Amino acid sequence: MSNQRDLIIIGSGPAGLTSAIYAARAQLAPLIIEGEPSSTSDQPGGQLMLTTEVENYPGFVEGIMGPELMDIFRQQAQRFGAEFQPGKVSSILNSSSPFELEISGSSSILRAKSLIIATGAKPLMLGIDREAELLGHGVSTCATCDGFFFRDMEIAVVGGGDSALEEALFLTRFAKKVHLVHRRNELRASKIMQKRALENEKIIPHWNSVVSKIYGDASLTGVELSDTESHNTTHLSIQGLFVAIGHIPNTEIFRDKIEMDETGYIVTRNGTQTNIPGIFAAGDVQDRVYRQAITSAGSGCMAAIDAERWIAERE
Repeated sequence: MSNQRDLIIIGSGPAGLTSAIYAARAQLAPLIIEGEPSSTSDQPGGQLMLTTEVENYPGFVEGIMGPELMDIFRQQAQRFGAEFQPGKVSSILNSSSPFELEISGSSSILRAKSLIIATGAKPLMLGIDREAELLGHGVSTCATCDGFFFRDMEIAVVGGGDSALEEALFLTRFAKKVHLVHRRNELRASKIMQKRALENEKIIPHWNSVVSKIYGDASLTGVELSDTESHNTTHLSIQGLFVAIGHIPNTEIFRDKIEMDETGYIVTRNGTQTNIPGIFAAGDVQDRVYRQAITSAGSGCMAAIDAERWIAERE
């Protein structure tokens, strides 16, 4: 594998893999830095690896599981010659083409004429005691990964958006009861998702509530809910807690190099171009509005075409 490339793509979610498909078909021989398998926030495949059934991606009438969809994307990119390297970019060493990248755990430097940043976003956590310690021991951010382990148990989902309701509905396949904890008195999710969730007899909503404490030593045994208006507390004896309260873009390593907005999303203009010529951004790393698999894939296509044209103009 050569250290010198026309194009390196950082990230392997819908944006990264779609850009890889288009770039590979354009004979750019892209290298995809796909993330770290052991990481929950930077794993290969992006957020769809933590997603349940995807019903709104065109072409799949009966829906498809997120991890299966990402595997199809990956196989298609490989079919056209895209190459993959596990790992995480730790630094961009310079601010003009050819760009030089350091990869965590590797002593070699990768070089490319152009870059596409498609590092996506990571789930937000509650930030309360015992949450980190019990992650993987009752606390989870991935219903697809862990739902099976909670068969016939009582669990809770925190959040009020589409993702939270998707998690809750998926978990009703396994759990005896699913407590839906939301800090407001109405949900943010789309009307169709609200209707499905609130009509499901297994889902019990807790309005104006937040998780204030987590209980358990070796594994989760329960949570304390605090009412945001009365400040009264109640105890829920549950064995699983799924956190689905939002995401933050994975842009830490690009700070002070790539222009971002006040919340850390990369700013793009004239398509997918960043403030640095030759560096493009696609997917949730630059999209704070739509954040859908289909829009990420679309922007990945745009980034590959933009990168191809940028390279061609300079040859």
